[in-house]
Order: sequence, then C-alpha cells, then structure tokens
Amino acid sequence: MRVRDWRHSWRQRSKLERIDLYYRVTISAIPWVFTLSWGGLPFTVELRHTPVAKALGAVFLLLSLAQCVLSTRNVRPSCLHYLGAAPFPRRRQSTPLALMLLSLGVLAALVGLDGLGTGGLVLMVMIIPLPFVINQVVLVRVRTFLLQSLALAALNVGVFAAVGVRGGVLAGIAPATLFGTLLVLVSVRPSVWSLSVMWQAEEARDLQARLAVAEERLRFGRDMHDVLGRNLAVIALKSELAVELAQRGKPAAVDQMAEVMQIARRSQQEVRDIVRGYREADLATELAGAQGVLKAAGIGCEVTGELSAELPAPVRSALGWVVREAATNVLRHGDPRHCTIRLRTTVDDVVLEVENDGAPPSSDGTGGSGLAGLRERLRALNGSLDAGPAGGGVFRLTTHIPLSAASSPTSPSASSVVSVSSVVSVSAVSPAASAASPPASASSSSDSSAPSLAAPPSSRVSGAASGTASGTASGAGGCSGTEGGPDVGEDLVEERR
Repeated sequence: MRVRDWRHSWRQRSKLERIDLYYRVTISAIPWVFTLSWGGLPFTVELRHTPVAKALGAVFLLLSLAQCVLSTRNVRPSCLHYLGAAPFPRRRQSTPLALMLLSLGVLAALVGLDGLGTGGLVLMVMIIPLPFVINQVVLVRVRTFLLQSLALAALNVGVFAAVGVRGGVLAGIAPATLFGTLLVLVSVRPSVWSLSVMWQAEEARDLQARLAVAEERLRFGRDMHDVLGRNLAVIALKSELAVELAQRGKPAAVDQMAEVMQIARRSQQEVRDIVRGYREADLATELAGAQGVLKAAGIGCEVTGELSAELPAPVRSALGWVVREAATNVLRHGDPRHCTIRLRTTVDDVVLEVENDGAPPSSDGTGGSGLAGLRERLRALNGSLDAGPAGGGVFRLTTHIPLSAASSPTSPSASSVVSVSSVVSVSAVSPAASAASPPASASSSSDSSAPSLAAPPSSRVSGAASGTASGTASGAGGCSGTEGGPDVGEDLVEERR
C-alpha cells in the first residue's frame, strides 16, 4: 500500500517538482554514501583491538551517523533559503557544527592514544566535514565559504599536529580537507542554483499566463464598450425625445420608440456576435498554439497533414476546439514525451487524430466534461469523437466530420448576419424621417457615413442612431455615430423649445 501511495504521489507531482525532489534526495545521500563507505573503511584495518579504541571508534561512528541525520533534515530548509522561499534559522547549524568538532576531537583522541593507525587518517579527515558543509555551502556566500574552508583546514592541521602526527600524513590533511569542501562547492551549489533558475522560469511562465488572461479580459471589455457605449447613448437620447413628444401628444413618439426598439435589438445581436467571435476557435491558430505549448513543456509535437482553406467555418471551429482540448489533456494526464497531430482531408470528410505516449493505464477516454462537450459540438455537424488507449501506453483521440453534412445546412452565424442586415435596412429610415426629409436623405441606409444636416430633427436623430449602430458593427460608421451626437443634443433642445 505504501509503495502504491508513493507512486501516486510521484505521478501527482509536476516535472519541476520531480526534479526538485531528485536534487534534494541526491544531495541528502552524499554524506551517507561517503560516511558508510569510505568513512568506515579505515576502522576495519587500522583500528586497534583494545577496549578504549573500540569504544572511541563506536562513538565516532555514532557521531558520524548523527551528522548525516541532521544534514538530511537541513537539506530542504537550506534549499528553500537559497531559493528565497523561507529563511533558514541559523541555530539549526549549531548542532551539526558541534557534532563535526566533536567527531574531529574523538578521531584525534584515537590517533593520540595509538588506537588508530594513520594509514586512513587523511581520508577520514576529508569525510568528517561533509555533512556540515553540504548545507553550509548554500547558506553563505562563496567567498565566505572559502574562508571557512581554509579555517577548517588550519584547525585540522593544528589538532592532529598536537597529538603527534608528523610527516606526509600531516602534510596531506590540509589538501584533503580543502578537496572535500571544494568538491561540495562545485557539485552542490551549482545544482541548487540551476534548480532556482528553473523555478524562476516556471514563475515567469505562470505570470505570463495570468497577464495573457488579464489582457484578453481587457480586450473583451473594450469590445463590449465600443458596441454598447454609443448605442446606449443614442437609445437614451431618443427615449428622452420620445417622452417629450408623447407629453405633447405627437404621434412621432411612436416612431422614435420603434427606432429605440430596433437599435436595442441590433445591439443585442452585436453583443452576440462579439461573444460568438470570442468563443470561436480557429484551427490554424490552435494547431500552432498546441505545438508551441507542448514544446515549451518538453513534449515533442509533430503536426502532419495540410490545412485546407476550403473547410467550412463550423468544421474549422470544431476541430480547433478538439485540438485545444486534446493539448490540455496531454499536459494534464500521464507523462508524455511525444505527441503527434494528424489532419487528413478528403472530398467527403475530414479526420483529425491526436496521439501521445505516456498515458496512464486508467485512461479510457470516457470520463471528463471536456470530451463530452466536444462530442456535443461534433454531434451538430454529424461528426464523431473516439478516445481511448491504443496499446503500449499510447492514447489516441480521433475526430471524424463528414463535409457533406457540415456544409449543407446554413450556419447559425450566417443566419444571424442576415437577420442583422435586415434589421439595419428596415430601421435605417423611420416613417417620420421619410415623410419629412427629401428623397435623397430618405434613400440613405445603415451604411451611410453621416446624416444630412438639412434634414428635420427626427431624421437626423434616426441617421445618428443608424450611423452609431452600423459603426459598431463595421468600424467605418463609428465616426458618423460620434459626429451625430451633438446634432441629437441640439435637436432635443430645439424640440423642447
């Protein structure tokens, strides 16, 4: 059960979290490997078989194991301190430092009492500081660490010279101590530094994703403001004018309210068009985006097949949604290394296949709301979606859409455009405006650039409303709607007088 929990915990981690765990486990294992292999080797050969020597040797081994335990406990806090995630309490290094000095004193006592030969002394002197310096190297600056290494080498030389060690053994103590500390410096610190760079890159990607979402929200808000802002202003002015006319008992108030109704309907349709465009997924864009996202995540992505420009817009949109959902599932599930996207278009149908390795054994392609939503989209085009394991840890998603069924019915977007055009053509000129204005102004439609200043007030208000509404839809009439604003205000003042 515990092994299964470990495997589940490992699969739940992201790739960067796995790398982080690998680094910490490797750093924690270094003092254990050196202590249990090289550190215990001299005791099997050089230790004298006397009670005092055996007792001091046992104490030395216990102190070494205690150093390894404390070093393992301090690896994670020291790495977090280097990454800037949490400060490291300096008092946690006091006990490892005391154990290191105590181990050095026990070893010196063994040598001074002739309980241990000097054959493996140099090797043991190199191994004693390792559990302490592995964490110390990431807690202080490199210059400070080098100065501390020199001080430790001088301390070792002085201690063993005091107990009678001479000759080549004493001369080799300082180089051995410096070699051990420098080995830790060139192996542990670069590993933690590379880990910090990867975490910073991950945070930058998260920030970039959040900024992209915020920018898209701002864009959508600007589009909504451009569509509704001017139309609502015209609706407010024409409603106020209709109130004034109704209070005077003039039948033109009915015409003004009819125009208000048409503008409101036109605005509603324009909002729907914006939302529909906001939710549309373009196949070419989604293919490029999926390839870039997967490659950024370290997953090789290959796109084969040609994108035909003759594919109907609903088919392209549906396939774009399939690519987006498939790329999301590749990133979220399993541990893939390669993904292949195949697009095959014939005269009768179009087939899209997304295949990736590293799929978990439990994936069957039936669960999840994403695939269910895709099947609903494809059902409207008489299409189908099949997803499931293909053997060998491969997961395959296949989408089939018949082109004859997809191109025959009229798409909703086309019908909505026709209805908008009909509304614009009907509401471009009100009955009151056509009766009061010259024939030239009466023939103006929703695509006119500006209403005629010679027309009566109601005609100019109608032209301003038409220019405003059409400007938000096409972009060319925006100026006319804006220029018509002062005329509407003047007409309202004139009508009140």
